[in-house]
Amino acid sequence: MKALAKSFIYAWQGFRYCIKYERNMRIHFVIMVYMYSFLFAYDFFELTRVEISIIFIANTIVFMGELINTAVESTINLVEKRYNKFAKIAKDTAAAAVLVGAVFSVAVGIALLWQPAAFRALFEYYKNNILMLVALIVSIVLSCVFILAEPKSEKKHITKTKGEK
Repeated sequence: MKALAKSFIYAWQGFRYCIKYERNMRIHFVIMVYMYSFLFAYDFFELTRVEISIIFIANTIVFMGELINTAVESTINLVEKRYNKFAKIAKDTAAAAVLVGAVFSVAVGIALLWQPAAFRALFEYYKNNILMLVALIVSIVLSCVFILAEPKSEKKHITKTKGEK
């Protein structure tokens, strides 16, 4: 039982690492939080349980892709200190997997959430509730700070392959 509990702790630590040190994961996370907030805090969008499940699956694919991409990049950085064509290919294809998942997720979102009446209702809600509009704007600014903030310690210890940003 103790080993099982530790495995969950290690998995949580991996997720936290990715949120803290990977900007793209923070972007995915913030978009997901806003999307679910608009879906569940307001009653403007009409979705079936199956449609909500499809959105959950799409989000999961993106998060899993980003976590796997981070694992691939970290492993390559561990074993390869100099530029290596094959290391670049591995990193680029892992990043491409995340991109494919993200594009799929956006397509699912458009297919299921393109509900003009819901967007009109949201617009009316914020037009009539200025305090909530201000809160939304403040949350967007804070989200941008969260996304763009560079962590202070861990990244300087990680070596990247030549040519990588």
